[in-house]
Amino acid sequence: MNSIIEPKLIAGNSNQSLSEAISRRMSMHRGKAVKPVDARIERFNDQEIFVEVYENVRGEDMFIIQSTSNPANDNLMELLIISDALRRSSANRITAVIPYFGYARQDRRSKARTPISAKLVANLIAEAGIERVLTMDLHATQIQGFFDIPVDNLYAAPVFALDVKHNFDDLSEVMVISPDVGGTARARELAKRIDAPMAIVDKRRNSPGEVAEMTVIGDVTGKKCIIVDDICDTAGTLCKAADTLMEMGAQEVHSYITHGVLSGPAVERITKSSMKQLVITDSIESTPAVAACDKIRTVPLAPMLAQAILNISNGTSVSSLFDEDTLGPIYDGYYK
Repeated sequence: MNSIIEPKLIAGNSNQSLSEAISRRMSMHRGKAVKPVDARIERFNDQEIFVEVYENVRGEDMFIIQSTSNPANDNLMELLIISDALRRSSANRITAVIPYFGYARQDRRSKARTPISAKLVANLIAEAGIERVLTMDLHATQIQGFFDIPVDNLYAAPVFALDVKHNFDDLSEVMVISPDVGGTARARELAKRIDAPMAIVDKRRNSPGEVAEMTVIGDVTGKKCIIVDDICDTAGTLCKAADTLMEMGAQEVHSYITHGVLSGPAVERITKSSMKQLVITDSIESTPAVAACDKIRTVPLAPMLAQAILNISNGTSVSSLFDEDTLGPIYDGYYK
């Protein structure tokens, strides 16, 4: 007989609001209260992380909810130490739910004598006793191959498609934009889901972090452009792309970004830009500045992640969540 009866959650400190939302959503599915196990996660005076789990987790199917966002190193260590605490407490299986996988941009050696940090992080996660990873929109899908454990990489595209269909009255006016040549696959996926044409912004750099020139490949005249990407950090490139599209005759520009890192001057740039709206997910907990910005709107991941956790625990398909027909009922309360 299978000893796994119900999935149990444990929440790190990186994104408490998302953890609570996932708990509420799972409570709706189960018809009873589902709360993260009672635990203490604190820091000593020298910032060492200490974890103590107050509940019995022997033989349990444990899910750690923890984005490795800013501060990335602290949140990563917290994830590893929580896993070690659960493993030493005889948890049956440990799954890391990492909505935002930090270090994903370091997925290859771009120059001599540089690390592949994403692979190092994958090794650390597996060594800590984590047996499965559930994540969202990895910066590069090949990162799944860095792991010697199963990785379920969910995509924001079907949720974004539901959001676009709900918020845009005339989809014939919509054009999906890839902010660079490398993001064409991601943009094409959304364009296919909403049956819209696609264009590409080609950028040339004089030096790292400095965009010298942008060229639009495709006719955006009179179109409502939707820029699609996985990460927005300082928003410099994103805002410049929006300005370039407007100069090329776009009617308006919106952006759909999975992970709103939004560091440094990002919020100020977005506020002053010609971009009408930036839509992000809650994979990273919003700062007060992000929450207060009128141009930034957040779509929830809790319905998708809660269902994915239940599917993993029950041994049913996670890839079914790639389909809008499956996600539609899950997001029925948001997009009627």
